[in-house]
Amino acid sequence: MVGERDARPLLGRNAAVTGGARRIGRAIAMELGRQGANVIITYRREEQLASAVAGDIRTLGVSCNAVKVDVRNQDELEALFEEGRQRYGKIDILVNNAGVTEDGLVVRMSDDSWDRVIETNLRGAFLATRLALRQMTRARWGRVINITSVSGVMGNAGQANYAAAKAGMIGFTRAVAREVASRQVTVNAVAPGFVQTDLTAGLSDNQKQAILDMIPLGRHAEPEDIAPLVAFLASDAAGYITGQTLHVDGGLVMQ
Repeated sequence: MVGERDARPLLGRNAAVTGGARRIGRAIAMELGRQGANVIITYRREEQLASAVAGDIRTLGVSCNAVKVDVRNQDELEALFEEGRQRYGKIDILVNNAGVTEDGLVVRMSDDSWDRVIETNLRGAFLATRLALRQMTRARWGRVINITSVSGVMGNAGQANYAAAKAGMIGFTRAVAREVASRQVTVNAVAPGFVQTDLTAGLSDNQKQAILDMIPLGRHAEPEDIAPLVAFLASDAAGYITGQTLHVDGGLVMQ
């Protein structure tokens, strides 16, 4: 007989998903809740949207609240993890998903565009992970999952800042995985390919077709294609997987 914990493998776990109000972050937060985890999602600007997502997650029978956090801000992140500690005792699962893009050719890219993308996508993951590990290493159980990108593996013209940040997340994942493995904390990365989101909606038909021509499976990913892998990596079943970067890209990058 399958018990409730088997049916909901994350039952009793507590997760924080940065950038959890939209697109991939929302799908991940929903899937974690569907599998039994209590969830805290962060947002920067869209409070009403984040509150609505938190309400949707609560309908799954778990706790969820939305917290305004700029992941570049150490104090705001500390408040997030303190709330998690007070509300749930500890955060077991951290998904570093918050990110921005400011695309442009490198010869025209401003210092500010470079800095904002690196600080949000890479430094934000570092700050959040450092705080999460203080709780996870004491508990001798934890999961850190970094949402990187195939752009960090293969590069992408016009995205030098974004590709550098996402490549940095891959190296960061491997280094931290080695540091905390003895404490039974795993650290992995998920690299989505071209995901059907608001960011891709603005591309021309020719641009969209050129992307599709590179993907063996012949379609863009949906945010819901990414979420189940993240939930698996957050579970006990993935306890012997660490330091890995797993691609969800329709075959775009094969290693």
